[in-house]
Amino acid sequence: MPSPHIIVIGGGLAGLSASMVLADAGCRVSLIERAPRLGGRATSYVLPDDAHIDNCQHVTLRCCTNLEDFYLRAGVAAKIRFHDSLFFADSNGRRATMRPSKIPAPFHLVLSFASFPLLNWPDKYAIARAMLRITMSGGHPKLRASISMLQWLREQKQTQRAIDRFWRTVLVSALNEEIDHIDAQYGIDVFWKAFLSNSVGFMMGVPSVPLADLYSACGDRICHSGGQIRTRCGASEIIFSNERIAGVRLDDGTVIEGAYYVSAVTFDRLVKLIPESARSRFPLSNWQQLHISPITGVHLWFDRTVMTEPFLTSVDQTIQWVFNKHAGGYLQIVISASRNLSPLSQQEIVDLCVKEVAALLPAVREAELVRSVVVRENSATFSPEPGCDQWRPQQQTAIPNFLIAGDWTQTGWPATMEGAVRSGYRAAEAILKNEGRPATFVKPDLPATGFSRWFTQPSRPGGAPGM
Repeated sequence: MPSPHIIVIGGGLAGLSASMVLADAGCRVSLIERAPRLGGRATSYVLPDDAHIDNCQHVTLRCCTNLEDFYLRAGVAAKIRFHDSLFFADSNGRRATMRPSKIPAPFHLVLSFASFPLLNWPDKYAIARAMLRITMSGGHPKLRASISMLQWLREQKQTQRAIDRFWRTVLVSALNEEIDHIDAQYGIDVFWKAFLSNSVGFMMGVPSVPLADLYSACGDRICHSGGQIRTRCGASEIIFSNERIAGVRLDDGTVIEGAYYVSAVTFDRLVKLIPESARSRFPLSNWQQLHISPITGVHLWFDRTVMTEPFLTSVDQTIQWVFNKHAGGYLQIVISASRNLSPLSQQEIVDLCVKEVAALLPAVREAELVRSVVVRENSATFSPEPGCDQWRPQQQTAIPNFLIAGDWTQTGWPATMEGAVRSGYRAAEAILKNEGRPATFVKPDLPATGFSRWFTQPSRPGGAPGM
């Protein structure tokens, strides 16, 4: 039986992950991408002087099991450097480090947390109480419908300082949204999966190469099975015929045809690809309930070394993460949910970042800024607002040969690279199941370890979990 030809629209992580596993299964894949490079929003590009910069620094965590699998399949896992310590600072220049001890989960970070100088004891007591509730529920405390993370934190009697310097610091960066617009379960998931269920999930992996370099081997894997990758090749319309998709019209007017089609573009882009005559077949009104959130990346080059840590998290400034990109003289700053920067010019954003980073890194005060670049991703991710899951579609649609992938689809995760890869894997699984060749690509979450395992056991009649 000949392998099907599959058209994948979009060369971000969702499209690449679907394409790679389908190619590995012997399918012929044609991946089309409008941009000149692969990676979508998680890519890099070259400046006129041949300098490579990421559009925004992207990182992974050990709890991102499917993203790790994607890197292994692409042969680039060794290009991700993992760190077992997290570094924090405040605007007074004080430092703090979170690192694990040998105590089993969920208490592996307790010693660092107890000595964390950027919080006081009432803050720590409130945080510990909320963490204990998350742990004892196995990551699923009973929640009211559509409750926000901020509402839940207030119900847990968190101090304002704990909310601002701890919960917000972690969650805005992780979920690219302010905590009053984050579904509480998504916020809780971050802490359960990354910090509480096991002792390694929080470890952060930072690519040691430009992001685009992580995808260079994907083309070889796809072409090995007779497929192709076409960049600078945009889709203008999805063609429907007899209740199925019959082809994709490209920007140059040509039409390509396949047995299956995977849309791996954002929801607003997909709406534009569906012709008016076919829109009634899709829940477009649901998709349009999803909102977007921006990220701003700021690149700063100084004339000397100004930073020694691999990265820093600021707990009380506009800037959130500062990454040491090259010998401490080239810094990349990430500001998630950066709506407040929208009215500012690029120079105003640079001035703000230099002022704030100088408070964290005293060497900046004596250094000369020789270059700066601001990259605004106005539609970086969908917003994980309370109740947003009801608007997110499954990968399989009502049209048998049409699948949807993307971090905005139903993945069990918010808008992350992990969610994008999961969606691609699930789309591939659906295609192979339809072909009578069922396969499993999605990797499970990291298992709970240490004492946390006790809270993930099925409940027994008349007692708490495992009793």
